Amino acid sequence: MQAKSYLTALDTVQKMYIDGQWVESSNGETRSVINPANGEVIGIVTEGGREDAQAAIRAARRAFDKDGWQESKARDRAALLYKIADLLEARIEEFASLDTLNNGKPLRESRYDVTDSVNQFRYYAGLCTKPHGVTYDVPDQIQAMVVREPIGVVGQIIPWNYPLVMATQKIAPAIAAGCTVVIKPAEQTPLSLIRLFEIIDEAGFPPGVVNLVLGAGETVGAELAESPLVDKVAFTGGTDTGIKIMKAAADTIKKVGLELGGKSPNIVFADADFETAVDYALFAIFANQGEVCSAGSRLLLEESLFDRFVPELVKRANHIKVGPGTDEESEMGPLITEEHMNRVLSYIEEGKKEGAALLCGGYRLTEEGMDQGFFVAPTIFSGTTPEMKIVQEEIFGPVLVIQTFKTEEEAIALANGTRYGLAGAVFTTDVAKAHRVIRKLRAGITWINTYHPTFNEAPWGGYKQSGIGRELGTFGFEEYLEIKQINVNLNVEPSGWFKKRQ
Repeated sequence: MQAKSYLTALDTVQKMYIDGQWVESSNGETRSVINPANGEVIGIVTEGGREDAQAAIRAARRAFDKDGWQESKARDRAALLYKIADLLEARIEEFASLDTLNNGKPLRESRYDVTDSVNQFRYYAGLCTKPHGVTYDVPDQIQAMVVREPIGVVGQIIPWNYPLVMATQKIAPAIAAGCTVVIKPAEQTPLSLIRLFEIIDEAGFPPGVVNLVLGAGETVGAELAESPLVDKVAFTGGTDTGIKIMKAAADTIKKVGLELGGKSPNIVFADADFETAVDYALFAIFANQGEVCSAGSRLLLEESLFDRFVPELVKRANHIKVGPGTDEESEMGPLITEEHMNRVLSYIEEGKKEGAALLCGGYRLTEEGMDQGFFVAPTIFSGTTPEMKIVQEEIFGPVLVIQTFKTEEEAIALANGTRYGLAGAVFTTDVAKAHRVIRKLRAGITWINTYHPTFNEAPWGGYKQSGIGRELGTFGFEEYLEIKQINVNLNVEPSGWFKKRQ
C-alpha cells in the first residue's frame, strides 16, 4: 500500500479533540501541513489559539477535580492503555507512513518509532498497577506512610522530530499516574497525533481526560505554560524555548519537565574497534537527518587515529543514500522545513567563515526527485576550535564537527566544554578507561562502544542546559506523581500538650 493513501483528503479540515469531541478552532483559522520531501501540501488542520487551549484546560481540570478521574482505579487506566497499544499495533504501517510523509524521516525509522510507542503504552499500563507506596517505623503510636498521587492537569508540548513517539512517552505515564492531559503537537507535524486521538477516542476515555489542541507555541504553548489551572508542563524542544517556558511557568510555581537541546560528544580513542567506531560515528549524527537532540554532533578523535579514521568516515558519509523517506532505499531524508534547512546551511557557512575545514557535504541537494524538497548533504568539518559556533551551538541537522585530543583528560575537558549535557559516548577496548571517562561526562544519557540505543525502561534526560527531570522508565512515571506524607495516630487520646484548666 502506498503511504499517500493514508492521508486525509485536502478538502477536509482535520480537527482538534477537546472534552471528548472533535472540534474546529474558535477562530476558524487553518494551517497547511507540508511534506518536506517535495514541499507539497499533505493536510489541512484547524489552527487553535489561546481560547481553545483554555477550553481544553478547563475540560481537563473538570475531569480531574469533579468527574472522578482523580479517583480512577489503576487497573482501569491500565486497561485503557493496553487497548491503545493493541489498536496502534494493528496500524503500524499507517502511522509510520504518516510520520514519514509529515516529518521526512525514512520509513525504517518511522516503523521503529511506532513500535516504540506501542511498547511505551504497554510498559506504563503494567507499571501503573505496581506498588508505589512506603511505610515507616517511627516513634510513638503512629503509622507513618507515603503515598503517591497524580499531579493533576498536565500540559505537554511535543517537538517535530519524533511526532508520535515523543507524544506517547508523555501521554502514557501521565495517564498511568492518573493525570489529565492537554497535549500540543508541533505545528509542522500534527498528523500522526491526530490519528492517535482517533484511537484514544475509540478506546473510551471519559470526556476531558485526554485533549489535543493544535496551534502555535506562541499561543497554545504559552497558555499551557502560563495557566494557573495547569499543574505541570512538560516540553521537549530547543533550550532557548525551554527557558521561556520555565520563566512563564514560574508565575504559578507549576512543575516543569524540560527535555532540551544537546551538542553531544562521541569520544573515540585510538584503541577502539575501528569498524564499529566509524559505523557509530555515522549513525550518531546522520540518523534522523541529525534532527535528534541526543545526536553525536561532536566527534572527539584521539589525534593519532585522525589520519586513518577521517578518510574512511568521509568516504562512507559520501555514500549515504539521501532521498524521500517513502523510498525504502533511502537512508537519510529531508530536513523538516525550508526555514530549518536554511538555518542549517547558514551554520555551515558560518563554519567555513570561522576557518573550519569542510571535508564533505555542506550544500543543499537538488538532484531529480529532491529538487523541491529540503535535503542537505551529510556534512563533516575538521580543523575546529572549541569556541566556534559550529562546535558550541546545536545545529540540529546532518552536520558533524571533529575535535582532536591527545590525552584522556583533554578528551573529558572538550566533551564537557559546552552548555549542554544530554548525551555522550566513549569508544575504546579499555574497559576501565571507558568507565573512568563515562563517569566524568556531565551528561544524562551515555554509551560505551555504541551510540543511540535507549529503552523505555531507562530514564531519559540531561544535565546542565539540556533539561530538568526525566522521561521514560520508573523515573518518568514519578514525574507525574505528587508525594504525600500520611500519619495515623494509633492511640486516639488527647496529647496533653496544653494543660486543661478550669
